Amino acid sequence: MEGTGTGLRNVSSHCSISETEMDDFDLSKLLDKPRLNIERQRSFDERSLSELSIGLTRGLDNYESSYSPGRSALDTPASSARNSFEPHPMVAEAWDALRRSLVHFRGQPVGTIAAVDHASEEVLNYDQVFVRDFVPSALAFLMNGEPDIVKNFLLKTLQLQGWEKRVDRFKLGEGVMPASFKVLHDPVRNTDTIMADFGESAIGRVAPVDSGFWWIILLRAYTKSTGDVSLAETPECQRGMKLILSLCLSEGFDTFPTLLCADGCSMIDRRMGIYGYPIEIQALFFMALRSALVMLKPDNEGGEFIERIVKRLHALSYHMRSYFWLDFQQLNDIYRYKTEEYSHTAVNKFNVIPDSIPDWVFEFMPTRGGYFIGNVSPARMDFRWFALGNCIAILSSLATPEQASAIMDLIEARWDELVAEMPLKISYPALENHEWRLITGCDPKNTRWSYHNGGTWPVLLWLLTAACIKTGRPQIARRAIDLAESRLSKDVWPEYYDGKVGRYIGKQARKYQTWSIAGYLVAKMLLEDPSHLGMIALEEDKQMKPVIKRSASWTC
Repeated sequence: MEGTGTGLRNVSSHCSISETEMDDFDLSKLLDKPRLNIERQRSFDERSLSELSIGLTRGLDNYESSYSPGRSALDTPASSARNSFEPHPMVAEAWDALRRSLVHFRGQPVGTIAAVDHASEEVLNYDQVFVRDFVPSALAFLMNGEPDIVKNFLLKTLQLQGWEKRVDRFKLGEGVMPASFKVLHDPVRNTDTIMADFGESAIGRVAPVDSGFWWIILLRAYTKSTGDVSLAETPECQRGMKLILSLCLSEGFDTFPTLLCADGCSMIDRRMGIYGYPIEIQALFFMALRSALVMLKPDNEGGEFIERIVKRLHALSYHMRSYFWLDFQQLNDIYRYKTEEYSHTAVNKFNVIPDSIPDWVFEFMPTRGGYFIGNVSPARMDFRWFALGNCIAILSSLATPEQASAIMDLIEARWDELVAEMPLKISYPALENHEWRLITGCDPKNTRWSYHNGGTWPVLLWLLTAACIKTGRPQIARRAIDLAESRLSKDVWPEYYDGKVGRYIGKQARKYQTWSIAGYLVAKMLLEDPSHLGMIALEEDKQMKPVIKRSASWTC
C-alpha cells in the first residue's frame, strides 16, 4: 500500500467528484425508504436461494440464519459493544484510535484512512481511504451497531466505479473499483472533492483486482448485519455488481476457471511473483461470486448472471480443491509425477517437473494438515503459504470442511513458523538471495522476512479468528489474540513486523495503522460474540463438492 510522493494530486480531473457534481450522483437520496422489518434479515438469503432454484443446499440458509449477528443497528446503541468485552485497556484505546481515522465528506463519515502516523516523514497515500483496508473497519462498525458509515462508503465507491479510468492513455474496464480515494477539503470555497486512484498513481501502476470483490463481500456483510436489503436491491447496486461480474466472468482464451491476474493486484501490491492465478484473488473471487449470488435480482439480466455464476462456481471449486490443494499425500504424489504426459488421461495435467519442488516444503508439510498453495499454472506450482487466501478459503467454504480442518491443523503444527511472536505471517517462507533478486526485482522494501516477503501483519488477526471460529477452534484465536495484546498497543499499532518470528517492528511500518487497530477489534468482537461470523462467512454448498481421486502418474 504505497504511492507516489505527491499522492493523488496528479490524478486527472475525470477521476474526481466535486461537491456540486456529487449532488447529481447522491445515491443516498434514492434510498430514503422506510427501513425494512428485521424479519428480512432472516429471509434475505432464503428468498433469493429458493426463488432462483439453483440447487444450493438448505445448509447455507440454516447456517446464515443461525449465525446472523446478535447486535444490529436496530437494537444496539452505538459503542455499547465495547462494554461487553472483558476489561482490557486496549479495546477502548483501539476504538478511540479507529474513530480518529474517520474521513468525512460533506459532514458524513465515508471511510477510514490507512494510517494516522503523524511522526512519519512521508505521507505517501496512507492518508487515503483504501477499499481493502476499510473492510475490517467496516466490520468493526457493523458489529458495534454503527452501519451508516459502511453504507456511505459503499455508495461513494459505487459512484467512483462509474467514472472513466485511464492509465497512461489506456482505458480500464468500466467495472473497476478504485484502490483508494482521498477527500480534499477546500476551506476557502467550503467544498469537498473526492479524488480516486485506480492504479494510475500507485507504485507499479497496477489496478486492484480485489477491490471489486471486497466491495461485493462488504455489501453482503452490511445486508446481513442490518437486515436491510433495500441497499443491495437498488438498481445502482445491482448494476455495480453486474459490472464487476462482467469483468471477471468474461470468456476468452483461458482454459482454467481461475482468474488471470498481474503481480501486485491485491494486498500484496508489489512484485512478489504472484502473477497468474494467486490464491488470494481466487478465494476472494469465489467468495464474491457466492455473495453476489444471493443479492442479485433474478430478472432477465440478473438471471443470466446467476446462471453464469453457478456454472463458474462449480468449475472453480473443483479446480481449486483439486489442483491447488496440498497435503502430505498429495505432495508425495507430485514428488513421483511423470512428465510430458499427453491427452485427457494425463495425471500431471500442468506438466510440473518434480525437481522444481523446493526443499523447504518437505520439512514444512506435517503428516496431518494441508493448505491451498499460492499459485498453479503450466509447469509452475508456487508452494508458498499465503495467509489471506487460506483464511478466505475457509470463510467462503471454498475449502471443504475436511480441508478447512486440515488448514487449522497445519497452523497448529507450524505455529512457530506462521505465528511465532506475533500473528500472522502474510506469506511463508521468505524469498532470499538470488531468488529474491529475480522475483521481486531487488525490491528494497520486500527484503527477506519483511513487508510482503514473509512479514507479519496484525490485520490478519481478524481473518484468523473468523476462520478459527468457523472451524470450531476458538482456542487458537485466543492464543493469537493474547500474543497481539502483549505488544500491539505498546508498539503503537504498527502496520507490520519484521523477522522470522515477527519480533521487530517493520523497518518502514507506519504507526497507528488503521487496519491493525480494526483487525484487533473485529477479532475481539468475534470471539466475544461468534454470531457476528454470519456476516462474513458462508456455509458449504455440498452441490459443489468434487470427488477428488488422487493417483500418481507412475501407476498409469
